[in-house]
Amino acid sequence: MSFSYFIGKELGKRAEELSRSVFEIVYPPVDVYEEGGYLIVVADLAGFNKDKIKARITGQNELIIEAERDITEPGIKYVTQRPKYVRKVVKLPVNPAKDAEITGKYENGVLTIRIPISGTASVKIE
Repeated sequence: MSFSYFIGKELGKRAEELSRSVFEIVYPPVDVYEEGGYLIVVADLAGFNKDKIKARITGQNELIIEAERDITEPGIKYVTQRPKYVRKVVKLPVNPAKDAEITGKYENGVLTIRIPISGTASVKIE
């Protein structure tokens, strides 16, 4: 085995690790919008198992989404840039309602979280 082969192999391995690290920082893409007294957070988490996704809201008004996946299978060598682990911190633009039920749903690779907003009320129009 030549020295250049070894260096090339090590550089390729390092490039894959660096690429994955970048994706772990910027992934997942997240949309946040207000709708009917709720703050809606939508995160693209394709390929993650629902049981490996966690979300929580901190006292600093941040939503933290964490997910991990196992992308190894016996006998298969993966060459991929998709992250094994992601952690996204979303600064919420409004305060969640106190003691309100926050719901999350994971469907077709998309996590949708509905957060009731403090100080909002629906107006019935007659």
